[in-house]
Amino acid sequence: MSAARAALSTVLSGLDRTAIAVSGGVDSMTLATVAHQVLGDRSEMFHAVSPAVPAEATHRVEGMAREQGWRLRVFDAGEFTDVNYRANPVNRCFFCKINLYGAIRGQTEAQILSGTNLDDLGEYRPGLDAAREHGVRHPYVETGIDKLGVRALARELGLHEVSDLPAAPCLSSRVETGIPIRTPTLRLIHQAERLVSGLLSPRTVRCRIRASGVVI
Repeated sequence: MSAARAALSTVLSGLDRTAIAVSGGVDSMTLATVAHQVLGDRSEMFHAVSPAVPAEATHRVEGMAREQGWRLRVFDAGEFTDVNYRANPVNRCFFCKINLYGAIRGQTEAQILSGTNLDDLGEYRPGLDAAREHGVRHPYVETGIDKLGVRALARELGLHEVSDLPAAPCLSSRVETGIPIRTPTLRLIHQAERLVSGLLSPRTVRCRIRASGVVI
């Protein structure tokens, strides 16, 4: 067992019950895998669905849950009913996460965990303010694990497809600040990205909606 995995397991084993926000990306999927190995049914996974979450991410989470035997709750966090979120201010992620963590807290009293890693602290992440308000803990940060460390841990766990997943922030992140977040816009973004991916097979593709037009 690697030192990173041992340190992460130690942090998790010190918790009674955990509620892990699982988006479908490498960070949260890897954390959920380790937590399930350490805590078993005392760790429950929470996956939020919305127009900003690609269906592929949901299918990935549900598939992993079946494969590993996770306790999984799929739910709507309700951010699209929040006018502050839909207005798409510069701190839109705060309103997304405040709805996410609030919805999880409404379903469990367990310690909420996120897949935030050490590298995320060097970026503007208003969602971290929402995490603080809800007492969310970040095991990767507590154990000094960065993005490369997360990918290495995923490979160690045999999660090879997950370990190679490119970064995939939510679809709303493609919309320029100040342009309202609307479901049809996000659907267009997703369709455009899938089309380009199918035609050119790039590792990563982004369709961005800007005031000046659409940028691929």
